[in-house]
Amino acid sequence: MPKKAVSVTLEYENLTWLKARSGAAGLRSVSELLDQIVSEARASGRGPVRSVVGTVDIDASDPWLEHADKAVRRLVETSVKRPMLFKEASPGYDVSRRPAKKRRG
Repeated sequence: MPKKAVSVTLEYENLTWLKARSGAAGLRSVSELLDQIVSEARASGRGPVRSVVGTVDIDASDPWLEHADKAVRRLVETSVKRPMLFKEASPGYDVSRRPAKKRRG
């Protein structure tokens, strides 16, 4: 299917997250990740989410969430330990031109 270029305006933090996620997923670009996200959303057939019911899985061994703090802390610690890929843009440089010599006469 042919692709079409579009312009997308995002918050800086969202763009940073997309760049990191595309790198972690081994994708070539943010565009490829966005295309994948939209394709998966369309394929799921689900409309807009209007409720959080059914979006969280609660461990059957802890239905009252008595050990949730430990579980969340473990998840955060594991996430923080994962390496993240960051690429810095190389600084651009301008080639300065000499001003044209004025002709005499």
